[in-house]
Amino acid sequence: MTDQADPWSVPIAVLQIPDTGLHRDIEADGATRAAMAEAAGLREIASASASFDVTPDSGSRFHVTGHVRARIGQTCVVTLDPIENDIDESIDLMFAPPEQIPVLADLVDEAADSDREIPDPPEPIENGLIDLGRLATDALFLAVDPYPRKPDAVFESVVTAPAPEDHPFAALKALKIEAKPPAANKPKKR
Repeated sequence: MTDQADPWSVPIAVLQIPDTGLHRDIEADGATRAAMAEAAGLREIASASASFDVTPDSGSRFHVTGHVRARIGQTCVVTLDPIENDIDESIDLMFAPPEQIPVLADLVDEAADSDREIPDPPEPIENGLIDLGRLATDALFLAVDPYPRKPDAVFESVVTAPAPEDHPFAALKALKIEAKPPAANKPKKR
C-alpha cells in the first residue's frame, strides 16, 4: 500500500551518505505508478524511473543532481483521444538542515539584487532524511503538460451563420400586435 501524499518514497539517511557521495537508480513499481497517476490526475504512468547523485557539501548541506524519466498516459484536450507523453526532467537541488534555510534564503534574496544568476533556495532535510522518491515525484508532476495535444490536433470552432429571424428584436416582433388605430374616435372637422 502506498501513502497518498507521497506515493513514491525512497528515503536516504544523510548520516549514511559517504564523503565521496552516493549514486541511486530508482524505479517505481506498478502500485506506486497507479497511486502517482491518481494523485496527478493522469490516465496512467506506464513507467517512472530516476537516477540521482547525492554529494555532501559544506555546512551539512547536500547537493542532489539527476534525471527523472517517465512515460505517462494523458487525454488530448482537443480530440479526447488517449495519448502518451515522455518526460525527461533534470534535477539540481541543494538540501540543508532546517535551521540553515532562513539564512540561505536571505542570501538568495540578496543575490536577486545583483546581476548574478540567482540560485534556488535550498530544500530542508527533514528528520535527517532526503526522500529521493518524493523529489522524483515532484519533478515528474511539474513536467506534466496540463493541456496535452496530439501532434496534429487543431481546435476548430464551428461557425454558423445566424438565421435572419435570430436577432435581439425577434421576440419583440412576435409580440407586436397588428392593430390599426380606430378611426371612429377622431373628431370630425367642420
